[in-house]
Amino acid sequence: MKFQKSACIEPMYTELPFLDRFQAAKNDGFDFVEFWGWTDKDLDAVKAAADAAGVGISGFNGDAELSLIDPAQKKDYLDYLKKSVATAKKLGARSVTIHSNGMDNGRVLCAYPELSDTVKLCTMYGTLLECAKIAEDAGIAMNLEPLNITTDHMGTYLATTRMAAELTRMVGSPMVKVLYDVYHMQLNEGSICDNIRAYGDQFGHIHVADAPGRHEPGTGEINYHSVFACLEEIGYKGLIGFEFIPKTSTAEAVKAVLTY
Repeated sequence: MKFQKSACIEPMYTELPFLDRFQAAKNDGFDFVEFWGWTDKDLDAVKAAADAAGVGISGFNGDAELSLIDPAQKKDYLDYLKKSVATAKKLGARSVTIHSNGMDNGRVLCAYPELSDTVKLCTMYGTLLECAKIAEDAGIAMNLEPLNITTDHMGTYLATTRMAAELTRMVGSPMVKVLYDVYHMQLNEGSICDNIRAYGDQFGHIHVADAPGRHEPGTGEINYHSVFACLEEIGYKGLIGFEFIPKTSTAEAVKAVLTY
């Protein structure tokens, strides 16, 4: 099975101006593109570039500097998320990505050591129930992403596949699923195929990069042929988002992508 592919055009295609990356991704065979933030972009220009290239927008981050686990931020979090969903509808995007902790350029702003696990988990679950209502009303999916705590996002609370998948199972909405980032989870827990088999029914989107280094597949230790075979085995039908930093150039990196 050949999965539909999405290119994250923030770390990829950096040789080109941002708006030129939509056509470049389409030319390389990507069905969709995705990016990180939306408040720093000319949304009309983004939509025009995607439409001109004939490429879909799979999603972008929906929560920015606000946190799912901070009870004091719940109202602000949901208000911002509604703006992100409205932006997704404007752009024709399929989803937004959400996280446990607020971040600024990937840096976790607060680890909340003063909050107990009980408060963090209950707040996240309660807020996710509200997220599900927003997602279902708008028809925009939300993907909850656990991140690595070893290298890139130290201090983030949601760090395992199991916690993310059990939360989305409890929420019970087809519009709230897990963004399973193979790179992040290899660093945190390994057992990639075991976790895919155990929790893959909750996956709404996949992110791909090799580890260590966060470069394209084939540059690190992850056997992506086995990973993709496992995703096919469980019947995964979502997108594969290639979110990596090309080791040399995007043109060279894309050659690795095309083998899957």
